[in-house]
Amino acid sequence: MPDWRSADAARWLAATPARWAHPLWPVCALVVAMVWSVVAAPDAACTPAEPCGTDWWGAALAGAGLLSLYWIWRLPRLALLSLGATAAGGLLDAGLPAAFDGSADLALLSALAYAVVTIVHRLAAANRQRLLAEQAAGPVKHALPAAAGRFRRGRLSFALASLLLAVGMFAFWQAQQVVGEYEEHAARGTRIAAEVTRVTDDEDVPVLEAASPEGGSHTVETAFPEDHAVGSTVELVVDGEWARLAAEPYDVIGWELLLLVTAVPGLAFLANGATSRLRMLRLCRAPLPALKVLVREGHTDSRTWVYAADDLAGERPVLHFHSLYAVGDVDEEEDDGTEDEAPAAFGTEAAKEAWAAEAVAALKGTDPVPPLCEAVLFGAPFAGAEVVLTAAEEDGEASVECSVTPVRPATAKLFGVPGGFDGMSGRPDGRAGAAMEPTVDPLTWSADRGSRAIGLFLLIVHGGGTWAALGDDLAWHWLLVLVLGMPWLISSVATALNWRVTADQRGLWVTGAWRVRHVPWNRIAGVHHTDDGIRVSVSEGKDVTLSPTGWACLEHRLGRHPAAVRAADEAGALWQDPALRPARHATAAEQGMPLGPVVLALAVLWGAAVLLL
Repeated sequence: MPDWRSADAARWLAATPARWAHPLWPVCALVVAMVWSVVAAPDAACTPAEPCGTDWWGAALAGAGLLSLYWIWRLPRLALLSLGATAAGGLLDAGLPAAFDGSADLALLSALAYAVVTIVHRLAAANRQRLLAEQAAGPVKHALPAAAGRFRRGRLSFALASLLLAVGMFAFWQAQQVVGEYEEHAARGTRIAAEVTRVTDDEDVPVLEAASPEGGSHTVETAFPEDHAVGSTVELVVDGEWARLAAEPYDVIGWELLLLVTAVPGLAFLANGATSRLRMLRLCRAPLPALKVLVREGHTDSRTWVYAADDLAGERPVLHFHSLYAVGDVDEEEDDGTEDEAPAAFGTEAAKEAWAAEAVAALKGTDPVPPLCEAVLFGAPFAGAEVVLTAAEEDGEASVECSVTPVRPATAKLFGVPGGFDGMSGRPDGRAGAAMEPTVDPLTWSADRGSRAIGLFLLIVHGGGTWAALGDDLAWHWLLVLVLGMPWLISSVATALNWRVTADQRGLWVTGAWRVRHVPWNRIAGVHHTDDGIRVSVSEGKDVTLSPTGWACLEHRLGRHPAAVRAADEAGALWQDPALRPARHATAAEQGMPLGPVVLALAVLWGAAVLLL
């Protein structure tokens, strides 16, 4: 079977959909248009001629709209059907002339059209990727490993769908029970006109009292007490002691909402399970194209990252997905009834200590980057496809893994992050050290614009919270929030505005909000970047952390290289290679000064100014 070369992989990546067709844009357009349409729609008054009862048609349209938003992102083919059904249902409900009457309706139709165009573009791009992958694989097809045929997809989705849909059916049945009870009373009762004598809010349930012409009085609940002024006439349905407003016969909004919040995710899980099961069955039916690739498991999310076969350095991933091992069913006849014993490799104390050290390193993020390994990719990959992967293990056996999430191209993200960023930044792997040279002067990394922007934002939040808590009307609940959150907020502001890491001959000087910590090189167990900060792992003692140091995810999407990520990479390289460490010690000015006391003083002065002025 042929290798998937970098040139073929580059053509495959170039066939990915354009950024204007990213699912985020049609989803945002539809959400805005839907909210605008709901807000702009006139409120329908409840009248005896058109009472406020069940609205299953409206609930179905709302559910189809919510499912469309999800399927646009996950299952574009189903999204085409649900969008068509939503548009057709809306036209039938409002009528064709009314659909073009008003800006909100036109905006909704435009958003629907835009969503359909993006879906068609994405499906066409996926078809181009499939054809390019088949061309790279050549005409020869290969059968799947036997273990892949026993892999069952969608069982968890089917189980969750069954549970949610069962709850939804129960909600529908309960609503129908309420409707049936009203219809039985209405069939036996009579309609009378009564005068409203009093409207009250009894235990958060608005009720009104109405006097009938015969002299009796009835107390009924109402959802719209503002529509019934004292002295006005209302129509009641009366059956003995039982009475209801003819305009508001029953209230099943709670059951309708329960049906909506369970049926929508239930149908989503059902569609996910059925789609993944059908895709897996199609993979197992006939021989498939196969490509030799390189794979590596990601650090942060355990994704399987696929690289071209000639990308030996693993610099440019092509696609990624989550996968599980395909394990066959256990043969019960081979069970001798004895309990499983731990492998002999874990029997020694040294082996147990090594295993514990590896687990601690994985938790701290200091474990080495997983190596690239050779693998075979079965199935023509494209955006949203299911694939099967076989790779050689350390013991020489071949493992079979099946994708459990759709294939995603490792291209530039929505806001321009360079392709291939998979969360491995900040994990020292030697690349940062390869670009560094020994220096005499200490190296310093400090807060950049992104970090300072977060610090200024938190400072404004603190100032607004102080104003709300200590303003003209002293709000005790805001004051409690301010007192409880002030230590964290001041520390975060001082760190984001002024964090610094300095490397010299002796170790790292880490400037946080309140102090400067010195960590010698021989005590460092790793330096890495977390989601919002830097952590220096210490072999003996408490780890040194800086947080927040910016919003690395957003900065990567904007095509920038955050200072915190660079600091973790280069400081980790210095820790690994003593030859790169600076030759002299850092002075007090180079070590930095904490900003926490200054921020605290400013906070106290601002609070005093708010109280006095």
